[in-house]
Amino acid sequence: MDEVRALRELLPGVEAAVREVGAELAAARPAGPTPGRTLGELTACFVELDDPVAARLRARLGALRPQAGWVSDEPAGTLPAEGEWWLCDTTDGAVQYLLGQQPWAVTATLVRDGVAVLAVVHTPELGGRTYRAVRGGGAELDGRPVAPLERDPAVAVAGTAQPPLVAADPVALRRAGESLTAVLGSVLAVRCLGPTSLQVAQVGSGHLTLFWEYGADAGNLLPGALIAAEAGATVTDAAGAAWTPGSDSFLAAAPGLHPALVEVLRTVR
Repeated sequence: MDEVRALRELLPGVEAAVREVGAELAAARPAGPTPGRTLGELTACFVELDDPVAARLRARLGALRPQAGWVSDEPAGTLPAEGEWWLCDTTDGAVQYLLGQQPWAVTATLVRDGVAVLAVVHTPELGGRTYRAVRGGGAELDGRPVAPLERDPAVAVAGTAQPPLVAADPVALRRAGESLTAVLGSVLAVRCLGPTSLQVAQVGSGHLTLFWEYGADAGNLLPGALIAAEAGATVTDAAGAAWTPGSDSFLAAAPGLHPALVEVLRTVR
């Protein structure tokens, strides 16, 4: 309990830092779509906007937790198995951000020995909603405890997404297509509602009933996975086994619906 208390005492400072950089990015974003016409041009626009605030977030969090290192949120980045590390994304949902669309999110996750122990997911332009959680201490949305909602599959809305480098993973590509077909026949609707971290967190608050994905995507999944699990959702891989940052699939769902979704996804090879 002392550790949970210490992490909860850290939360306000982390949330303040995340909100600050979110406000900066929201103010700096052009009103319309970024005019880049090629991947190189879009990347240059993104780096110009994102890099300065990412550096400021790193400095703020470093001051709060000097003993924690910093790990890249890039798809090819590796998560150390030991020690404390900050894993942050100042623009989860960079595509939406560059196109002048909503939502996008700022995330900060403290990872200890490969396990997320604190997470904040903030949406600067979606009513300023902020999810936060600490391991063993529950999850909140805007300061209020949250829990998943059990729904009949006929009215369940599922979220999904694809990892940034999914085009280089033919197995994940095939499974994404097959699973979409399978899940569409089992729920009311399937949507991709923006940032992966936010969609997973929304399972914890009942705004979505479930979320699934194929492919390695630890950087985007870790913050939402902690929030959803602490809220009471069931978080596993697509086969129902324990999810880890090295898993090649992900499933978060309201507990009552989770077993049925595992059975649906068993048809995906």
